[in-house]
Amino acid sequence: MNTVAASDAAAQQKRRFGPPRKPRRRTPEELPAGGNASWLDRLGPWLGLIALCLALYLPGLGSLPPTDRDEARFAQASRQMAATGDLVRIQFQSEARNKKPVLIYWAQAASAALTGQAPLEGKPAILVYRLPSAIGASAAVLLLFAVARRLGNQRSAFVAASLLGAALLTVVEAHIATTDAALLATSVAVLGALALLYTGAARGVGTALMFWIGLGLAILVKGPVVPMVAMLAIAALAIADRSVAWLRYLRWAWGVPLALLITAPWMIAIFAATGGGFYQDAITQDLLPKLIGGQESHGAWPGTYLLLVMVCFFPGSLLLVPALARGWRLRRTPVERFCLAWLLPAWLLLELVPTKLPHYVLPLYPALALLAARALASLDGDRDALPRRGWMLAGAALWALVAIAVAAIALALPYLLEHRFDTAGALAAAIMLGGGGSALIGFWAAVAGGARRLPRPGLRAVMLAVGSTAVAFGLIIGTVLPGIAALWPSRSAAALVALHREAGAPVIAAGYSEPSLIFQIGTGTMLGDGHAAAALLAGNKSALALVAGEEESGFRTAAAAAGIVVQAEGTIRGFNISRGKWLTLTLYRRA
Repeated sequence: MNTVAASDAAAQQKRRFGPPRKPRRRTPEELPAGGNASWLDRLGPWLGLIALCLALYLPGLGSLPPTDRDEARFAQASRQMAATGDLVRIQFQSEARNKKPVLIYWAQAASAALTGQAPLEGKPAILVYRLPSAIGASAAVLLLFAVARRLGNQRSAFVAASLLGAALLTVVEAHIATTDAALLATSVAVLGALALLYTGAARGVGTALMFWIGLGLAILVKGPVVPMVAMLAIAALAIADRSVAWLRYLRWAWGVPLALLITAPWMIAIFAATGGGFYQDAITQDLLPKLIGGQESHGAWPGTYLLLVMVCFFPGSLLLVPALARGWRLRRTPVERFCLAWLLPAWLLLELVPTKLPHYVLPLYPALALLAARALASLDGDRDALPRRGWMLAGAALWALVAIAVAAIALALPYLLEHRFDTAGALAAAIMLGGGGSALIGFWAAVAGGARRLPRPGLRAVMLAVGSTAVAFGLIIGTVLPGIAALWPSRSAAALVALHREAGAPVIAAGYSEPSLIFQIGTGTMLGDGHAAAALLAGNKSALALVAGEEESGFRTAAAAAGIVVQAEGTIRGFNISRGKWLTLTLYRRA
């Protein structure tokens, strides 16, 4: 009897309310970290970010020739380190390179040694020296995602990591064998750990380990840069909060010895090997000149980095205005407060330093990416903390100009330098304009309240901007730029030398001394003027001389005085980017 009544009641409920609904499957960002997410929810974002990094950083990694001047110096010094086995001193040819610490040289030398490239002269593969930079940039992206998940939700973390990885400055640094991509990874580790401690998102031993290991590695990569950013952030928070109680979670008792264990061995060894000369040169010839004036003609006025951020943070700069405005309005909330402390004090200090290069502010970009991702969530939801539409329209207009400039460069550069049409450049321009235009439409739909009509138009716009940028950047860096021979005179000169050089024959360059030439031809490449080139040919019948146009007269006069007849084996013409002028190089040997 009771069974029949229960059955009738169930049938009546079904008629009134329909069949029972299945529980709604929670979206990945609603799932707690490590919760009941499926393997796809857990691994999908990681795999997506790895795929994005591969798409952004692999094209051009081997095809783009060595760039002047820093990259070629780093790669050549690392090649010599791997060839000689001296893991303490850093040298460029016979000259001590006492500027930056050793970690990036170790990484590049290890990459070269593992691939068998270190001892090769005349056949350098720049790819193996760039691998640590590509790995460093990828590590920074994945680390930021891991940190941002704890600070918010999975969707916001994915957006922040994508914006950092796709930023033009990050992509450039991932493609050159210098310190800054690796430094970015250590910056995310150190400041990300501080963010987790400050907000209370994670205060365990693992977070402290990430901080101290990251700090030790950061010092070995580029000395005081990341420690300075961290100290400024801590000082700003201490002044604003009038408390530093959260710092006790750093576990100072064993953290400081751990950082010293990482840094001290090489620091002591280089002091002993150079008699303190490394530190003297690093301070007096590298650090102080940058603080006092514009070193190597790299001086600029305060505000330069602010003017460049729309370009250097592209395509994430689409969210620059709402990110900064929302971050400031919500500066009392822990995450925004920490991001501002990470970003503003160090940025203001770098604006005041006379020497300015775009990559100096790269360690601050993760904070900008976090603010941008959180602003995007507001753009598709509660927009009360966002600025007025006029400000966002102005930011979108500037972003559109950058997108147009990128497309114009891809399309026009081959024609301007070599008077030819480049199909890959035209395709990159079309993708940049098409993807950028669609992203702007979606962004403005979100600004105008499209979130009520379309699901998350802001998110779709930003992901479209990142995707189209990845494809366009890949074409430009992987195909367009390497294909413009005029941009790479050292590559053309090295190919000409290889065509005519006898085994072991000495080579001298007169009037052209870019480090990329030494990396391309070999460690023993000599540098001098026209008279030195003529003297070498007079003393060695198999020697070759690369003579720049301005040294031609002196070279021929000295050759005639030495009683030798010289013959030209070929001439190349290219654009010296470092000096901003065209040059011709002619290869000579004794007739």
